[in-house]
Amino acid sequence: MTAPDTATRPLPPDVEQAEAAIVEHYPRLVRLAYLVLPPALGRNRRVLTAHSLTQRALPRGRRAADPGAVQGGVPAQRGGLGGPESGYAYVRLRVLRSALEAGIPLTFKALPLRGQLPALLPQVWGLRLFPRAGGAEELALDQWLATLNGPGRAACVLRALEGLAEPDVLRVLAEAGVADPAAAVAESGDPAHDALFASPEFDPCVLQARPTDLLRRRRFARAAVAGAAALAVCGALLALPGGGWGADGPAAPPYARNAAAEQALDPGQLVRVAPAAWRTSSRTDYSAWPARGDRAGDTELLRRALAVWARPGKAVVVSATPGTPSGPPMGPPQLLFAGTVDQAVVVLLYDGLRVVRYAEPRSGTAGAALDFARTDGATADTATALVLSRVDGNVRYLTAPWVSGAAVRDLLKPGEEPAALKLTPDGLTPPVLGPAANGECTGWNALALTGDGATRLVTDLGELTPARLTSGAPGAARDVTEAAELGEWSKTACLLASVRSHGVRSVNAWTYAKQPLPEGDGAATWLCSRAETWQGAADRVQVQFLAPGAPLAAQAAKAEGSPACGPREPRVLAGVLWKSRAGQWYVLAAGSAQFTSLTATGSGVNGSANGNRLAVKAPEGAQVDLSGKLTDGSKAGALR
Repeated sequence: MTAPDTATRPLPPDVEQAEAAIVEHYPRLVRLAYLVLPPALGRNRRVLTAHSLTQRALPRGRRAADPGAVQGGVPAQRGGLGGPESGYAYVRLRVLRSALEAGIPLTFKALPLRGQLPALLPQVWGLRLFPRAGGAEELALDQWLATLNGPGRAACVLRALEGLAEPDVLRVLAEAGVADPAAAVAESGDPAHDALFASPEFDPCVLQARPTDLLRRRRFARAAVAGAAALAVCGALLALPGGGWGADGPAAPPYARNAAAEQALDPGQLVRVAPAAWRTSSRTDYSAWPARGDRAGDTELLRRALAVWARPGKAVVVSATPGTPSGPPMGPPQLLFAGTVDQAVVVLLYDGLRVVRYAEPRSGTAGAALDFARTDGATADTATALVLSRVDGNVRYLTAPWVSGAAVRDLLKPGEEPAALKLTPDGLTPPVLGPAANGECTGWNALALTGDGATRLVTDLGELTPARLTSGAPGAARDVTEAAELGEWSKTACLLASVRSHGVRSVNAWTYAKQPLPEGDGAATWLCSRAETWQGAADRVQVQFLAPGAPLAAQAAKAEGSPACGPREPRVLAGVLWKSRAGQWYVLAAGSAQFTSLTATGSGVNGSANGNRLAVKAPEGAQVDLSGKLTDGSKAGALR
């Protein structure tokens, strides 16, 4: 395994960056925790504790406080997707610190540390889980690790698994709170067997399962059944008439009666659009979608969906995209789809402001899901598809009636032709592997939808409405079809994970500058990505720096709610600290065409340049302020 680059100086990560780092490097972080935890816990408890500590590494606040981070300034160049700007070094430190705390015995003299607390999640009942058994060498290594203390195991793992040099191991151990890092490094032993740490013997993500004590489980089960029967009898005696599931399914009891509300809940009043209405409609959005699906005539199903929308009960899981109200419909909504999809029965409804998805298990068991997505202001470009279901990392879409063809394209492989998909007569796609389905960004699938005279590229960002992908300058965005545009998206697609579940309507990628690098090290590319949301007030802007030969772009700056890089403010300025092949650090900055000069000031840095690009020598870790002069004579600062 190759450890992510940690030689640069990361900014303290925010919650989204830390989450992305945990998801992307989850197997490595869990393996690290598993190896550092005390072997006395037993393999089953070590596995669950390692997963729990890794999942609890997410910071609580919007921005974490990294003791080793440089505050302010522009971020250092990142060596890849797992670099420090993605938060990997930060979450690794939190996992290591928690694993070391878990090995400290509990006493009555001090409050327990967070790592000493029992794991709430994950929990596994009825099974004991442990990694696959290895050979004699792995067994000997495991027995040797058991002789070390926690800091000794941590030093050994940082060297062998993370590939850190001794000075970096000492630094990380000190940051993790180890009292004597040098003694821990000395105890970590000979690196001759370091390759064995990558063995399946120490992989808590690839597990074997065995049952627990079956006889004891049987006794507990009998006691639980007896208790449940007693509670059921008491509940039947105390319940009021009319309790339980009726025609309204898992909806809560009605607490208001009025004519408008009753009409909105009447399945006979649902709006149903004719199949060909979109061809002559003045609006080409969700209001032009016809009612489709093999259960569109199921009155009882539609009644349950409407009742749950108005009064979701305790058995209903409700979710809504940011800025989306989740109240009942104001009047009879429009039916878009009702049918069986995979293992669920799904109903899609539209009320002019929102698309609502009701889903219940196909098996008829209790429980339901209700999802809301804001869709006001949709057009033919953004109303091309809706997500019907997600099962085992696969996504199934319902396409707009004007979509005549669909294909799936991996954005990370721009040279490959998209794979055609066969649509059903109702416009359903087959299951499509979702973006970064395995938690690592080794592929990012997007859907190419052809119809209405255009081919539009959309991708799933964890919501009902897939996000449209475009390229071009603000105000002149266009569909991604050209090879150069696909090439740009291949370098930035993995950064889409940072805008998941934020109600994103569309994402535009704009190459705003190209910059020759100092010392003849090639030319870099500056890109600006703007994710516009349906609510319109929380758009997210990211600036990416793509060094020559780098497989992926590095995030240079970001902002939320900023008009930069958009039609209202079609300009942007950002910078990074970059190290040449000869080892010299530079401040690199680039602005859009509106900038006529740039200035960089800070600790050990003072330089300016005419035009919209700047490169000036700087000390490592410098804190820099960037500003620029615009064509109208005014000044503007860098995006932060």
